Amino acid sequence: MFKKLLTMFLVICGVSIYAQTTINGKVYDEYLEPFSNAVVLIGSDRTTSSSDGTFILATKSNYPFIIQVSAFGYKTELIEVTSKEQEINIILKENTALDEVVISASRSPERVIESPVTIERIGINDIKKNTSVTYYDGMANLKGIDLRESGYGFKSINTRGFSSFENTRFVQLVDGMDTAVPALTFSMGNLAGTSDLDVESVEVLPGAASALYGANAFNGIMFLKSKNPFKHSGISTYFKTGFTSQDAAGNNPFYDFGIRMAYKFNEKIAGKVNLTYYKSEEWHANNTGNSTGIGGVAIGGDRTLPGYDGINVYGDEVGATLKQIATEASKTNPLITPAIINSLPDEKITRTGYDESSLVDYDSNGLKFDASLHYRPWEKENLEIIWNSRFARGKNIYQGANRYVQDGFSFEQHRLEFLGKNFFLRGYYSANDSGDYFDSRFKAININRAWKSDKDWFGDYLNAYLTQGRSHGKARDFANIGRFEPGSVEFNAAANDVASKTVPEGGAKLTDQTSYYHADGNYNFRDIIKFGEIQIGGSYRKINLNSQGSVFTDANSKISFDEFGVYTQLQKKFLEERLKFTGSIRYDKSTNFKGNYSPRVSLNYALGENKDHVIRASYQTGFRNPTLQEQYFGLPIGTGHLIGGVDENLDRYIVNIGGGNTLTGRDAFENSFSRAELDRGNLVKSQLSTIKPEKVISYELGYRSIVNLSSNKILELDVNGYYNNYESFTAIKDVLVPHYGGFNADGTPNAQALLALQNNDVTAFSVNTNSKADVTSYGVGVGMSTKVFKGFDLGLSYNYAKFDFEETSDPDFEPAFNTPEHKVKVQFGHPNLFKNFGFNINARWQDEYYWQSSFLQGLVDARTVIDAQINYTVPAIKSRFKIGGTNLTGKEYFIAPGAGAIGSLYYISWTIND
Repeated sequence: MFKKLLTMFLVICGVSIYAQTTINGKVYDEYLEPFSNAVVLIGSDRTTSSSDGTFILATKSNYPFIIQVSAFGYKTELIEVTSKEQEINIILKENTALDEVVISASRSPERVIESPVTIERIGINDIKKNTSVTYYDGMANLKGIDLRESGYGFKSINTRGFSSFENTRFVQLVDGMDTAVPALTFSMGNLAGTSDLDVESVEVLPGAASALYGANAFNGIMFLKSKNPFKHSGISTYFKTGFTSQDAAGNNPFYDFGIRMAYKFNEKIAGKVNLTYYKSEEWHANNTGNSTGIGGVAIGGDRTLPGYDGINVYGDEVGATLKQIATEASKTNPLITPAIINSLPDEKITRTGYDESSLVDYDSNGLKFDASLHYRPWEKENLEIIWNSRFARGKNIYQGANRYVQDGFSFEQHRLEFLGKNFFLRGYYSANDSGDYFDSRFKAININRAWKSDKDWFGDYLNAYLTQGRSHGKARDFANIGRFEPGSVEFNAAANDVASKTVPEGGAKLTDQTSYYHADGNYNFRDIIKFGEIQIGGSYRKINLNSQGSVFTDANSKISFDEFGVYTQLQKKFLEERLKFTGSIRYDKSTNFKGNYSPRVSLNYALGENKDHVIRASYQTGFRNPTLQEQYFGLPIGTGHLIGGVDENLDRYIVNIGGGNTLTGRDAFENSFSRAELDRGNLVKSQLSTIKPEKVISYELGYRSIVNLSSNKILELDVNGYYNNYESFTAIKDVLVPHYGGFNADGTPNAQALLALQNNDVTAFSVNTNSKADVTSYGVGVGMSTKVFKGFDLGLSYNYAKFDFEETSDPDFEPAFNTPEHKVKVQFGHPNLFKNFGFNINARWQDEYYWQSSFLQGLVDARTVIDAQINYTVPAIKSRFKIGGTNLTGKEYFIAPGAGAIGSLYYISWTIND
């Protein structure tokens, strides 16, 4: 009996083995080099090619059958196999950029050439050819993209103008999660984004995108997609090192390390973890030139001037005129007579400041970690459940209204997502912790005050000026006797004390643990409704401010509010699928503002036999809710007070003016002089309204084409033009609130208010509101790419950008377009010049432009930047070595006045198994 069973078992096994067919083959790239990690499919049977390009796959399929071979960024190849003896060699060719599939433009997969709006994209192959030290830095080489570099770790991206380093009009998503730091309402570059090893693709939509993505997708939106561990498993790592070179800082080394570990346990479960760390030196800012003050312009003069206010010198913002100093002193000193006051020049005196280098250290570092678990309950892609957690911590400097040091700043996100073929539903939590975050300007101001109060210092200056021949030099020397010198025990003790206190407490620290909960979902009815592709979706966000009164007006009561939005979209093709209509509309509502509708309509028409010449036209709208700071700011700023502009906030901010009397933010809005009108000699009441969202209407025309230059050569062409009309730009207005008196019905001040102004019994406020200015912008972008000289890649792009606004509608409004009128970018390289060796060169030129910001304004010079890299692949150890540099001409340039000069960076990297 046993022998019969054994015989039957062996027969069954033999039949089973005989029924399987083993296929051998090899995959090459278009340069006939072995292609690793290509996915090979025969029905449900799957394998990947090895490092030498070979693959072996057993299948139960009967001849003839089809082998499908694919890789991300390459065209899928289908090969019919008719016999066991057939030799199988597959060549994978790169996709053209216009053939790449994108999702962001319509929340549905479509080729770039079919996108209803302008879109820029990079994929895995582009990242490998990148000349910059990271793929995020390499975004600067894309058409129409502006990169604001503050240091090695902190950059911000923008499109189509109206931004600074803190870009609140541009949204950045990583796997659907908004990476904006909750308290700041903008993304701090790639601080919490994907690493070079884990990023699969990046898509950028320049221009308004609120119709699908809601508030703040105003100038554009960027989507970073990470690699799925079901498709990209294994261990990969990189190590980069080199040095930065700057005249002010010298040569300083940097180190950057990353590792990715992903594992597919079975067809149901996969997971991954990523860890990166860098350490570098920030670009030093050491401009000691004179300026007209915070938000002003550079002017002539040096430290010998009595009213000197250095650009990267802080603490000297505190000042008063000799007449003001004497008038205040006369209240307690009868020897200061009106005759003496009248004899004094109306000249401003400022306190002696400290250089930025004595207040900050320029060490920079960043640590990122993320982990995710992916679960497919039915072993298929029709449902995937994802848990993902991201953590980031670091230290850097960024430039806003002041220069801020973020030491120990941390950010975390946690996401649960249900992802299906036609839907997604996700919820996530985002929170930040400011750590030892401080304002370098307030650090200097309050170190000075820790040594000697402003009243005493100006009193000493006045007395010495009156008694020592009215010499400003002798007066300053006398007032500065005993001043804490940088590096002294007293200076260090005062600096540590100031850095440990919040700004309202007389320090420089900004404390914040703001957070929010977010949920969004989308369903596509394409498998249910055949008329067209219809989608519906929505989002909800709960925001909880928590600055303990150091930034927001939440010292005594908590602040929280909600935002939600719903949208729908229809896509339909007509005329043999040559004409595509896309229409969408979204409604958004925030607790603090009226509801907003954002429609979008676009038409695409495909010409040519292969439908590879596409004309498009679109009408889009966008809006931006004011940032949390613009809504709920409430803090002293040295010479006055900065307050947010929502109605709820006005009564939350209270200023003690002495004698038991107080002012509130409402006084700033309803009972104040306009400082701009005072400067023009007009004594009138300020006309302010509480803040509301910004809006934009955008019109765009475009053309994309794949032009056949010869039987084996093509030219990819992408042209676009746009016109934007803006409404209600947010703006900061400066006002003076009288301590007594008010205004008549016609806006003129009464006698008491005039007396308060004459006696300098006023308090300065800077309030967040909206401008009445009519602003428009328009531009053109042209991009083309092809291959020349037997396989060399050549790319060229040009962008033109311009804005206009009617100055008479708001003479004091500063639109801060901050974008050059002309930009040209060129790329040239070869991924396989000879076996395993490639190179790439990027060059960027832009003309001069005017920069406006709350820190400093001024002209930014034209510049040409050249980046390059060479790389060598060693398949035997699955490694790629790269040597490169950025700004190779060595000519330093500035992104903005007051920022550190950008020097050169030289690097070498070793990447394993990417």
